[in-house]
Amino acid sequence: MAIANRPGEPLRITAPAKVNLTLHVTGQRAGGYHDLDSLVVFAGIGDVLTARPSTDLSLTVSGPFSAGVPNDGRNLVLQAAAALSERHGVPFGAAITLDKALPHAAGLGSGSSDAAAALQLLAKLWDVPALEHGDPILAALGADVPVCYAGPAPLRMSGIGDRLAYTPDLPDFAMVLVNPKVEVPTSAVFDAMAKRNNAEMEDVPHDLDFDGLCEWLGRQRNDMTEASTAIAPEIGQALEKLRRQPLVRHATMSGSGATCIGLVKDMDHARRAARAVQVSEMGWWVAPAPFLRPGMLSF
Repeated sequence: MAIANRPGEPLRITAPAKVNLTLHVTGQRAGGYHDLDSLVVFAGIGDVLTARPSTDLSLTVSGPFSAGVPNDGRNLVLQAAAALSERHGVPFGAAITLDKALPHAAGLGSGSSDAAAALQLLAKLWDVPALEHGDPILAALGADVPVCYAGPAPLRMSGIGDRLAYTPDLPDFAMVLVNPKVEVPTSAVFDAMAKRNNAEMEDVPHDLDFDGLCEWLGRQRNDMTEASTAIAPEIGQALEKLRRQPLVRHATMSGSGATCIGLVKDMDHARRAARAVQVSEMGWWVAPAPFLRPGMLSF
């Protein structure tokens, strides 16, 4: 996540899209929680948050996907802000603007990434210590917030999202993100799954090149795909559209959907494949994006 500002301007940060390149559902716990095993990366596209000092905490939501996004205490951004303020006894607030560039309820963790970004943005705005990885505030905000806070380096996320480990270095690649503009509630997908006790993901090998990464991904799974596609057949159409693109080497669904991801070798291929998909499906959201490597974003 990158924080940027110039003197006299509000602070700004980008909250990148979280992408599950794999998602193995390995068990179910009491209380409805599910054990997962997932390779998580981040894409160079995301929502943008800005903040300036204010007497109170407030949130304004704008952007192409602002419809239906709450601007009150239901929003994770304000929940994160309130938690950080309470932790450090901050005596003032912040006027926060959230520009929603990512579709929500789309399998991209945008709400969680927004919350993680807000924590980092406001720590700088208020000049208070940033939270440490593993701080209980992160998990209390949501299962995906810890991994978003730990990004953008690729991570293996397991358990109920509480076990995180950085993976061996991955090769450069780019992605085509395709969302057919349908929402798939995660709870409905879990309810529709026939099996919730599946095998774990293979360990990520060392020294993969792009071809090796795609071959390895081809042996992994997203165990939610079948159930998600049964709820929203458009997901299957999006996957098929990506797989038919000559430049796409691997296609999968991210999270519980409905966003699907096509892996290509570079941004030139991503733009070309994205253009081909968009022309054929003008009503879909389609975006090319780079894979964010450690160090590509700085504070």
